[in-house]
Amino acid sequence: MSTAPDTAATHRLWTFHGGLHLPDNKALSNGEPIAEAILPQRLVLPLQQHIGAPAKPLVEVGDKVFKGQIIAQADGFVSAPVHASSSGTVIAIDELPVPHPSGLSAPCIVIDTDGEERWCERQPIDNWSALDPSELRNLIRDAGIVGLGGAGFPSFIKLNPGARTAVDTLILNGAECEPYITCDDLLMRERPEEVVAGARIMRHALNARRVVIGIEDNKPEAYAALRGAVASLKRDDIELVQVPTLYPTGGEKQLIRILTGKEVPSQRLPVDIGVVCHNVATAASVHRAVEKGEPLIARIVTVTGRGIARPRNLEVLFGTPMQELVDQCGGTKPQLSRLVLGGPLMGITLPDVQLPIVKTTNCILALTPGEFGEHGPVRPCIRCGECARACPANLLPQQLYWHARAKDFDRAQDYNLFDCIECGCCAYVCPANLPLVQYYRFAKTEIWAQAREKRKADLARERHEFRSERQEREKAERAAKLAKKKADLAAKAPPGTATGPADDDAKKAAIQAAMERAKAKREAAGVAPKNTDELTADQQRQIAEAEARRAAKAQNDAAATPQPPVED
Repeated sequence: MSTAPDTAATHRLWTFHGGLHLPDNKALSNGEPIAEAILPQRLVLPLQQHIGAPAKPLVEVGDKVFKGQIIAQADGFVSAPVHASSSGTVIAIDELPVPHPSGLSAPCIVIDTDGEERWCERQPIDNWSALDPSELRNLIRDAGIVGLGGAGFPSFIKLNPGARTAVDTLILNGAECEPYITCDDLLMRERPEEVVAGARIMRHALNARRVVIGIEDNKPEAYAALRGAVASLKRDDIELVQVPTLYPTGGEKQLIRILTGKEVPSQRLPVDIGVVCHNVATAASVHRAVEKGEPLIARIVTVTGRGIARPRNLEVLFGTPMQELVDQCGGTKPQLSRLVLGGPLMGITLPDVQLPIVKTTNCILALTPGEFGEHGPVRPCIRCGECARACPANLLPQQLYWHARAKDFDRAQDYNLFDCIECGCCAYVCPANLPLVQYYRFAKTEIWAQAREKRKADLARERHEFRSERQEREKAERAAKLAKKKADLAAKAPPGTATGPADDDAKKAAIQAAMERAKAKREAAGVAPKNTDELTADQQRQIAEAEARRAAKAQNDAAATPQPPVED
């Protein structure tokens, strides 16, 4: 193992609560250099490969696209665009299965590749240090870069601390603490200059005072390569530090604690204490986006486990089916037990190996029976407390389990449910084999769903109240206009003229009198009805009946009219 340089030797390290010493099984896949994955015939690109809102398609079926061309734009602040991983033709925009714990489908753009790998126009930036930090963040946003350590949070947001606080330290996470996974290890070994170049760009975007790269001490080759890249810069604002191998050192809050001694408060962010943490692969992607003009369209993926014939690391275009990577690594062995997306502790079991590689895919793990962390049947909790001793977030997993199981989500939040990083330490050490992490994920999902429903209900209520207020306001405005109109008419009427209901009655009486005078005039003139020549017998009968009805009505009206009293 390489000897640490003076900076690492003098850098004070702290510890965090809990954690596990686990067999790392990294030698399975880190013995070969990174290989380029074979270009697939078809790419399936989900519109949501990140935390936040799905991207909005910019292409239609039948469109020709180039490699690196933006095909879906960010839809909202917390979102990220999607780019074509290769040149070809868009053949579908449809709901398709995606790699997600829910197992559900999601909107995807499907591209038939043409094998030509024709790039769109690229615009590399040579003198990025002359750019304003906001310009750099815009470049990183447009490149679709998200956190490649697994979370997938849009990187430009974490590079924008705003006016809340000054950033003292940018931490690059090179711990890669979960067993089996070696994609970051190989990246740091083979491309250390890209990691360091990305770190410098990120530091400029944040205006951070220093950069600290933390790497576990079980990666001596990667450490030596990074040390050489940092030394070649002859700068003292980038520090490389080896940290003890302990799972989950790679957790954001845990690594910050180890390197700075600072605690990120519950329900707060690292930037609130002047620290920002990014993955080393994210830094390399920032370098490629800014200095080479290449958006995020590929990543290194570890294909490993004792169920794989030839474990190794492949650089893979997003949208490539996982089955093609497995085939390129020699396929699976007959004793295969299950395929896992991610590591053995934080990963999810794959229902289908035809699912596409996305931005957050770092490992495909093929496990054999009993290979790692395979537990027996679930038994009742014996309240041994091992879960609490192992928890790196210093929580009470047993209490979280009981409240999540009882669907008492308020109480679960009282025990800081959302501080759980889902590392799986509690489930790994549980002698009762309880699926603790699955209960925590269930509780979080239900709480988020309830919050969404509450927001919808609040919005519906606000809309109803606004509509009611608007209707009342319009009614009052109409009444006021009518009153004003009547007042104006009254003001314009000649003196002594009656207005209001009495005036309406007078108008009606005048109209009726005019009609009666016109009728009397016609009768006196002896005007005969028109169009009465050559009538049929039936028409003459109808006219006679109408005349009789009119005569009867006139007689009845005369009888009903009060007669003046007779004077003696």
